[in-house]
Amino acid sequence: MNILLSIVYVFAIFLVLTTLFRATYLKTKKDSIKPYGQLVEVDDSSMHVYSMGHGEKKIVLLAGLGVPLPSASFSPLMRTLSPRYTVICVEYFGVGFSSETSAPRTSENYLQEIRAALDQSGYSPPYVLMPHSISSVYSEHYAAQYPEEVEGIICLDGSSTAFYDPVPKIIKHLLKIVSVVQVLGIIPIMAYLTTNRKKLQASDFTPKESHDAIIFSGFSMNKTVIEQMLESSEHVKQVMDLPFPESVPYLKIISNETWETPNKQLKMTPQDYQYQHLARIGPHAKHEILEGDHFLFTNNAEGIAALTDRFLSNSQEPITSPSRFAAGVFDG
Repeated sequence: MNILLSIVYVFAIFLVLTTLFRATYLKTKKDSIKPYGQLVEVDDSSMHVYSMGHGEKKIVLLAGLGVPLPSASFSPLMRTLSPRYTVICVEYFGVGFSSETSAPRTSENYLQEIRAALDQSGYSPPYVLMPHSISSVYSEHYAAQYPEEVEGIICLDGSSTAFYDPVPKIIKHLLKIVSVVQVLGIIPIMAYLTTNRKKLQASDFTPKESHDAIIFSGFSMNKTVIEQMLESSEHVKQVMDLPFPESVPYLKIISNETWETPNKQLKMTPQDYQYQHLARIGPHAKHEILEGDHFLFTNNAEGIAALTDRFLSNSQEPITSPSRFAAGVFDG
């Protein structure tokens, strides 16, 4: 019993120290990091918009769930694309340098917030939307409602709007636990200890971007983000019956890991999951299988850039680096 009490006592002291570490040192470090781009006013709150390049076509990057600092995480891809395009990263409310909001987290609100942030930043349509994961839902909503503003969509391992599955009730409890773990300072400490900085730098992340992303990982679970996570399935439901316009070109880039890995929740093969989504978009939808995991933009920026160039130029030429790609379909 004495040994057990000693262990509990030591663990309690550890939690107190980690909590203080996050609330003082890490909070000070986070507050000292200046926004990479500009903060613009949207609905009496602020959104962060970061850009690179000055090309004629404007590519808008939109992050999926669980990316604490998109402006850092997207930077290698932005640098790869920026010599030919204007590349713009919009950080949603509650994410990165953007403030939180009390506005309901609906797909319609995300759509209007994206439009407002781009307009307030001085960027006019049309845009090439490049969403990751759940952001593909908001992009489809955007194209359905304002097709004249969308020059095309290049979806990075995006969520399907052909499949609706309510968020399991247990997720709500798990998110509460994660929030507590975050406050206790365990998440940022684990990020410090487990992040392979050499691997990140090999993927063209600068030391500052790696450092900033780690710091922000300890503050990413807030009420705005949690509501987005809990409502993500409803966002799909809000969009899945909206006809996708044939006038908007569509390319879905799917990671080979996502393409090949079964998901027990889906009750279908991963390939059928993707084919049903493409069928919902329409016969003009194209897709390509790209080497990498779900976070393609962090480990295969060159592959994404090559497919982007080909898609936007309507080129029929084959990809010149076949070793970077798994077999896929790109039907012109």
